[in-house]
Amino acid sequence: MNSRLHTTALTVAGALALAIALAPGAGARTHAGARTSSAGLLGGLNVVGLGYDSSPSEADHSIAVAKAVHARVVRVEIAWAALEPREGQGLDPRALAFTDRLMSDAEAAGIKVIMTVERTPCWASSAPAKLLRECRPGVASAANAYPPRTTAPYTSIVAYLARRYGKGLAALEVWSEPDQVNEAYFAGPEKPARYAALLRAAYPAIKQADPSLTVLGGSLTGSNGRFLKALYAAGIKGYYDGLSVHYYNLTLASVRSIHEVQIANGDNTPLWLDEFGWTSCWPRQRIQEEQGCVTPATQALNLTNTFRALARVPWIAAATVYKLEDSSDEDFGVLSEFGQRKPAFAALAKALSSPFGAISAVSLALHRVGSHVVASGSGPVGDFMQLEVFAGSTLRYRVLFTLNRFNRFSVPLPAALGSSGLRVRVFQYWMGPGHATQQSI
Repeated sequence: MNSRLHTTALTVAGALALAIALAPGAGARTHAGARTSSAGLLGGLNVVGLGYDSSPSEADHSIAVAKAVHARVVRVEIAWAALEPREGQGLDPRALAFTDRLMSDAEAAGIKVIMTVERTPCWASSAPAKLLRECRPGVASAANAYPPRTTAPYTSIVAYLARRYGKGLAALEVWSEPDQVNEAYFAGPEKPARYAALLRAAYPAIKQADPSLTVLGGSLTGSNGRFLKALYAAGIKGYYDGLSVHYYNLTLASVRSIHEVQIANGDNTPLWLDEFGWTSCWPRQRIQEEQGCVTPATQALNLTNTFRALARVPWIAAATVYKLEDSSDEDFGVLSEFGQRKPAFAALAKALSSPFGAISAVSLALHRVGSHVVASGSGPVGDFMQLEVFAGSTLRYRVLFTLNRFNRFSVPLPAALGSSGLRVRVFQYWMGPGHATQQSI
């Protein structure tokens, strides 16, 4: 699993994040050109990829579950180090057999595949000498996280995969999470320059192998745009057909933020949200893989609301939830570690088959507590909430806040507003004021 760190404008787990004294007229932007057909959005989930001990039965199981949940696409991570462990000795037969099996299963099920190619073999890694001395073919190593010393070996393997599997691929993604700070996925110095060089080399090689294949760049975890701007400066424009992103915190706010950076830099390529999700580890744990634990019911509701919000946006090409099945240390799956269907399974299946269904409405209640009012309620996951207080027709106060892990809020209003003669309205920023709920006291 790819660990996640994000840099959206505000990520406060409690209720109150930012209070603003306001001028009239500020408000949420709504999305123009909403998509009215689900044909444009590829919805699905992340399934088992090629590791060091992958078996054909895992591929069969993954695609069968993906079909049952009505996925149109699955995302798989291909460890280059497992596929080509030794220089000049060809591809590992067992690894190739697994990948062939997964692709043939997907084709038979009518499912396309997003293939992410990462993890450098020992013989090609740019890791420091100490790590290389400890690196062994066929065994996971810290050296595998470093990009290759030169781009040629990587371009060779992605071109090969494009030729072999192109017709079954929705897209080929060049590496995963180069902006991660934990050094687990794209390690070493000068990350923007080195990733840009890899992408610039891989794109023409893939296109020569299969001109029609979509190539994804980015695979970004940060939504503030700093890394993306550095990639633009390093010359990545024209070397990808879509920008992939992995956002687990404030997912809707994050895709909006990075899309605004794209537009400001003249980049109109679509976004592929190919990792997002929630872990149903509450109450056994509070935090898992840097994400707040939620209940199974909350996980299911969040998947429903997020897919239905994304389905309406024309500049998002795909959304693939992380992930198919829980493991011993993660609970992000729609299946338990033992293969049982969680509430998320039914929720995802319904959201993928009915993407334009209703999104949870905002609820609001007002209570007097001493000399001030407390506004409390709930809302759909994924973006900042906006609360506004009016006295008559005059806007007196506005606050942006985030929901807690159970999608609830409790916001104390300033005592200076008084405790009567107030009208309060609340809405999710993504949905806009047209979907606000309001109460008076």
